[in-house]
Order: sequence, then C-alpha cells, then structure tokens
Amino acid sequence: MIPGDPVSIALGPRATPEIQAAYAAKMHLDKPLIYQFLIFMGNVLQGDLGADVFSDRSVTTTMAEQLPFTVTLAVSAIGWAALVGIPLGCLSALKPNTWLDRFTGVLSVGTIAIPSFLVSIWAILLFSVTLRWMPVIGAGESGNILDQVHHLILPAFAVGLGWVGYLARMVRASMLEVMGENYIRSARAFGLRSRTIIFRYALKVAILPTITLIGIGFGSLLSGAVFAEIIFSRPGIGKLIYDMVLSRNFPVIQGAVLVTVGLYVFVTLIADLVVSWLDPRVRDSL
Repeated sequence: MIPGDPVSIALGPRATPEIQAAYAAKMHLDKPLIYQFLIFMGNVLQGDLGADVFSDRSVTTTMAEQLPFTVTLAVSAIGWAALVGIPLGCLSALKPNTWLDRFTGVLSVGTIAIPSFLVSIWAILLFSVTLRWMPVIGAGESGNILDQVHHLILPAFAVGLGWVGYLARMVRASMLEVMGENYIRSARAFGLRSRTIIFRYALKVAILPTITLIGIGFGSLLSGAVFAEIIFSRPGIGKLIYDMVLSRNFPVIQGAVLVTVGLYVFVTLIADLVVSWLDPRVRDSL
C-alpha cells in the first residue's frame, strides 16, 4: 500500500525482469500474503527472522546487537522514574490536601503532559549546548562503562520523566485507599508505629498496582524510546525500525516489530507473576 517495491529496492532500478522474478520467487513475494505469513512464522519458530534486503545479514543477529541498547534505555528510564515517583506518591498520600500534595499533583500532570521528544530537545539545549555537562549524541565508547552511562543520562531522563507523574498518581491513589482499610485502623489501634504501618502493611499492598503499571510502562518504553533514539542518535530497536521504514527494508521491520511485541508480552507476564507472588489473594484466585 505504501510506495516502494521490495524487489526493486533490493535489486535496484536496472535489474532485468528475469532477475526480479527470480528474486521474488526466492523471497516468496510471488505468493499470496497468507502463504508468505505462514512461511515467515514457520521460519520464526526455527529462530530465523529472515535476512537484511541490502546486506543479506541475518535479522536475528541485527536484533541481538540493537536490543540491549533499547532495553538498557527502557530499564534506566522506568527505574529512575520509579525511584522518584513512588516515594513522591507515598508522601502525597500521607499528607493529603497539603502543599506537598498539591505540588505533587501539579508536578504529575506537568510531567505527563510534556512529550518525551520535547523533553529530549530541551534537555539537549540546556545540559549539552548551554551548560556542556552531557554529551549530545551516541551511546558512548564500546567497553567504557562510565562513558556509556554518561551518554545514557539525558535519554533516560527524557524518556522517564513522564512516568514520574504516572507512578506518583498511581501510588497516591493506592495508598489513600489502603490507609482507609480496617486492618490499618486495627494496626493503629494496637499502637504500632506509623513507620511500621506504612512500610510493612500499607505500602506492601499499595505497591501492587504500581508493579503492573511498571511492567506496562517498560513495554511502552520499548516502542516509545524511538524518539529519544532518533534525537540522541542512539542505536536501538526504535531507531532501527525508523531507518528501515525509510529504506523499505521489510524483513528487518518484521523482525524488529515481532521482537518488540514478544518482549512486551514477556515483561507484562513477569509483572503479573510478581504481583501474584506478592499478593496471596491473586495467587489463590488462579
């Protein structure tokens, strides 16, 4: 439906009709779409995602090289967002209708509303161009962990900023609900310390919806990181898909999308298993 024939892109405009027909037969492009899909899925079950149209390089190898960059960015982004958003939501719930609660509300709405690509641009202008604290592009020198971390700070900040608000609002709502439960009132009536009630009883239950949100957030960041990877010129699955769409390199696009979806399903499954492990009510209902 979009401009760009895979055969013409792979062979160039000067290929003869005979060569084009032979290549189409080799890649099964002369078959119906359902037949092409069945062949593709059969190869996937054998660990074969196809080959790059231009270099004839294995797509599986390309995915193995690019995926760690995207996973590292997603983990870093959701990690720092959780470290900031969860305590902020707890404090907001413990001090409702105070200046801290209102500040958290404004901060949450503000961070959720700002697009990650806009945060990326302003972060580059402020921390890289003006202050010269951070590098602008790239993923750092291979083998140099400190340099790679230095290059990771700005992209992780830009991608994770919006999730600070999501996590803070989720934790606040969960904590307010849990703090009104009967067993929390009973704990207070028995004279337990506030710190024990919050961290041992309330937060343990209130954190469960947040774990699910973190799993969904990590999966979303795998696809949402494309803006940061493009703006910061970082390698990764998102930038790879963007480049391959421009060049109409369909086998790489198919493999990258399939790997991203599979990883999303895997992460959300892990999040659900963690919730069921922490909450006996969920475990017993299975």
